Amino acid sequence: MRKVIDMQMKIGEVDISKIDFDLQSRDEIPKPLMGLQAIFCNLEIREKVFKVLMELIPDNVDPHNGRNGMGLWIILVLGSLRLICNWDYDKLMEIANNHKKLRLMLGHSPITGDEYRYALQTLKDNVSLLTPEALDKINHIVVKYGHEVIGKKPEEDLRASCDSFVVETDVHFPTYINLLFDAMRKIIVLIIALCDNLALPGWRKGDYNIKKVKKHFRKAQQLKRSTSKEAKKNIKGSIK
Repeated sequence: MRKVIDMQMKIGEVDISKIDFDLQSRDEIPKPLMGLQAIFCNLEIREKVFKVLMELIPDNVDPHNGRNGMGLWIILVLGSLRLICNWDYDKLMEIANNHKKLRLMLGHSPITGDEYRYALQTLKDNVSLLTPEALDKINHIVVKYGHEVIGKKPEEDLRASCDSFVVETDVHFPTYINLLFDAMRKIIVLIIALCDNLALPGWRKGDYNIKKVKKHFRKAQQLKRSTSKEAKKNIKGSIK
């Protein structure tokens, strides 16, 4: 048996809409929780999201009979945090068992001494039910709701900004050359296809350009680095 959430609150349980968050906090956890709180507090959006969550229940499972399973709201909260914060399941278990505000969002009351602990395998078995397809449906609902909140009209262009960062990776020679050749080859192929679709001239020599890039690729593969400590010899060896 699975429920989205038990709407009958227990004695001492805090209403999700009454949970207060530190608006000055720069940590990664409060913002996703505030977003989930906004979804829960809007009846129309909540019903749409809950309807998507009910689709996670397999057809051969009766949602009203049998042993209680993890609530679908809990799966959504924990699954969203795991993806947004880029956590593994060990980190998720630690936070789910010890973060006070998160436990309030999950329906665990400190007043009644609800010390339920999430096991690692329990989290793996249940949170994995939140499929990419279900998340995509929920994303469409939430994004549309977000546009309404900020007053975005349907005919207006959507502009957004995002942050990116570089992750240091140990890429060995000649792996980076292979990646560079694949990127150049794919760029040329895509440009040829685009020009054909738009009837634009000037790219009849696409195959020739790919062969030319491949020729330089083979030449780069044959480069040898000098083991000399002298800078001049190193430069000389790299262009042989």
